[in-house]
Amino acid sequence: MRKRLNINFGWLVILVGLLPFLVQCAPAGSSAAQTQTKNEPAANSQMTAVEETAPPGAEPPPGYEGKAWADIVADAHGQTVNWYMWGGQDNINNWINGFVADALKAQYDITLNQVPLVDTVEAVNQVLGEVEAGVETDGVVDMIWINGENFHTLRQADLLYGPFAQFLPNSSYVNWDDPSVSTDLGLPVDFYESPWGKARMVIAYDSAKLPEPPTTIDGLIAWIKTNPGKFTYPAPPDFTGTAFITHICYHAAGDSPSFPLEFDEQRFAETFSPCWDVLNDIEPYLWREGQTYPESHARQQDLFANSEVYFDMAFNPAEASSMVAAGRFPETTRTFVFDSGTVANTHYVTIPANSAHKAAAMVLANFLLSPDAQYSKADVANWGDFPAIEVSRLSQAWQDKFNALPRGAATLPNDALDKNRLSELPATWRLPMEKGWEENVLQR
Repeated sequence: MRKRLNINFGWLVILVGLLPFLVQCAPAGSSAAQTQTKNEPAANSQMTAVEETAPPGAEPPPGYEGKAWADIVADAHGQTVNWYMWGGQDNINNWINGFVADALKAQYDITLNQVPLVDTVEAVNQVLGEVEAGVETDGVVDMIWINGENFHTLRQADLLYGPFAQFLPNSSYVNWDDPSVSTDLGLPVDFYESPWGKARMVIAYDSAKLPEPPTTIDGLIAWIKTNPGKFTYPAPPDFTGTAFITHICYHAAGDSPSFPLEFDEQRFAETFSPCWDVLNDIEPYLWREGQTYPESHARQQDLFANSEVYFDMAFNPAEASSMVAAGRFPETTRTFVFDSGTVANTHYVTIPANSAHKAAAMVLANFLLSPDAQYSKADVANWGDFPAIEVSRLSQAWQDKFNALPRGAATLPNDALDKNRLSELPATWRLPMEKGWEENVLQR
């Protein structure tokens, strides 16, 4: 019997030539808006442009050979930067259009125009369509909050501007030696992306209902079977749903197996067949007997908030605390990571090769890495997103400020979040896994 999904669910989109349908990778979360006052620039924020220089020895980006960072800032003055990004979370949108937009205008006279998306592939489609139509320098997309699959597509099509991230003054705060930063779903970043936040998969639960939650995958499977109807997960290609089945598949294959960037169909069949068995085994015990799956992480949140299911899952470790603060989750909400680890990643911005305002996009990318922006973004009252920079590289005063940020009772301490960080499945394997879930679990 084919299970129901409450959406029109497709796996491939044909564009220009044959291009994969790519899924949105972004932290999903609350629809509850934060107050505008929380999004004002920090009291000690520099509201006039400070003199910055590129890291020593950094090569200037294309078009700026032999020039300095000040030349890029000068070119950006007065420009409008169109930032195409997932727009499904109100507190993120408020922070972008409040704190970031205000600071960018005050410091650099740059106007920020957020273009909210349901799926990042919309921005990719726009770039591809423009290039096909011969628009090589005046594209409307200046910057994209991009996910790994879409980065692969644009990078392989040579449709990204760069390398540029190495020249951003604030990139000196980034640990480029960290593989979770220097590679994106298995593909080297090579400075064609600039990081602006980090994430780690956590599982949320209500400690009033579950004083001792199952923290192993075997334990969770056993719990699901003894508590029918109280667990579910979003249907892939929802990002959190894909992440959940990734953990199940890693476990079925022997916990975090390594996968090469090049896809191997025979190995895929051998490795993922046990995963489909596990997911089919638990399906009758899921919410609504597994006959339907939540179509999004937002729907999963609603089910948890209404106590229809006892678990939520998120890629932002502070999201549960934000939901508690917004009054959507019970105050007894807590989070955990599996004893065997959970997937961790970095999120990035990138600049299309045909962007009309590359200078403004680079200034924006640099501002997002500033201590001011990273601190404001990390505040759970604004967003609660984890820093992309190494806080230890900042002054002691800034380190003290970061360390003093309230975390919320539902947010795990850093030492717990730093342990057993699992790599994401390479992009070349991700779409086959999602398609495999559809064929071997959803349609069974």
